[in-house]
Amino acid sequence: MRVRAILLLYNFILPLIFLGALPGYVLKIIRRGNYGDGFGERFGFYSIKKREILLNLDRPLWIHAVSVGEVNIAKKLILSIKRIDPSIPIVLSTTTPTGASIARTSGASVVIYHPLDFLFVSARVFAIISPRALILTEAEVWPNLVNKSVRRGVKVSLINARLSQKSERRFKRFSFLTKHIFKLLSLVCVQQQSDVESWESLGVARSKISFTGSIKFDSEGVTKPNNVSSLSGLLEKLFKGSKKKVILAGSTHLGEESLIGKVYLELRDKFPDLYFLVAPRHVERRHDLINELRSKGLNPVLRTELESQETGLLDSYDCLVIDTTGELNAWYYASDIVVIGKSFLANGGQNPVEAIFANKPVFVGPNMQNFALLTSDLKAKGGVIQVENKFELIDKISEILANPEIGINLSQNANSALSLHQGASDRTAELLIN
Repeated sequence: MRVRAILLLYNFILPLIFLGALPGYVLKIIRRGNYGDGFGERFGFYSIKKREILLNLDRPLWIHAVSVGEVNIAKKLILSIKRIDPSIPIVLSTTTPTGASIARTSGASVVIYHPLDFLFVSARVFAIISPRALILTEAEVWPNLVNKSVRRGVKVSLINARLSQKSERRFKRFSFLTKHIFKLLSLVCVQQQSDVESWESLGVARSKISFTGSIKFDSEGVTKPNNVSSLSGLLEKLFKGSKKKVILAGSTHLGEESLIGKVYLELRDKFPDLYFLVAPRHVERRHDLINELRSKGLNPVLRTELESQETGLLDSYDCLVIDTTGELNAWYYASDIVVIGKSFLANGGQNPVEAIFANKPVFVGPNMQNFALLTSDLKAKGGVIQVENKFELIDKISEILANPEIGINLSQNANSALSLHQGASDRTAELLIN
């Protein structure tokens, strides 16, 4: 089946999918409040100021990054590109409000919401941006946008290319459709050497595939966030000067806060100087989460309300709910033990690497499908502890609290395992620019 026929089928099906997803999207706008931000941009309509900026950029690089994880990849890549040629303008597009918030600190010339992949929308946006190259992140290969780029002589690259076992099986099952789109890519930068054969089997010529390592796992240029000291000061205020060990549950999903909260309460019976921080993946759940944690016997306080609390009440709180965006990385540095969310009661898991770079011992649950190879490698090298349930989590955290050297070794082993990816950002940037 030729590309034209594939696009014809795709453009027939896409509006139906959009209409089916529209009620859920509207519900997100209502629930999350800010999910409708930039709604017009998703159809290629920009404010006068932003449109003027886009039109005046001289053949920029267009980097698309879906959400927080991909935006952090883009931020590292932008730094590497700027080191090679600081004059190159960059447009960074993203899909989610949280991603957009973080993208604004990326160093890109302008940040936009990524347009929907309707034929008329991608054509409109392409005419406004007029990019010199299109760079997609991890797995975001949009047929209309890719085809529009190739037809205009613009190279399309896929960086930090990621293939889960599930997505690889799905692509192979529909290879009669997908391989023709993948063949349009000019460059695919893969995270693991073993990924080369996988992408070749999906239709990408081997000559277009380069092993660069993972930008996400690249420690080069990673520095301690500037706001770590202020967050540590906030904890000191909360603790009223006493010393406490902090357990942080990061990027948690529905139900995980209660599960890990119960673990914390049991651990506190044995280790009374413990404190619990929880950073939900979706901060709009914060008020429901406060009520849920209270029902489990905890007395939580919101990060955004902490400074307005009476000083005399501070020592009554035993849990801080982090309901701000863009701070999680700094909170890793301010903590002592990290438990990764979306790995217990949801599938996929969240990225543990930022916590590892912060030199913290990291625990993950049984569901790390999105990071299966990384988790397997870290476990083999003694760099992460994976547990099956809350009982194992209690036992393993107890071991580290009783024997801190175990946590130190865990952190050292994890950083050693990630050394394979050091320099991935620079290697990728050089391939894109040269």
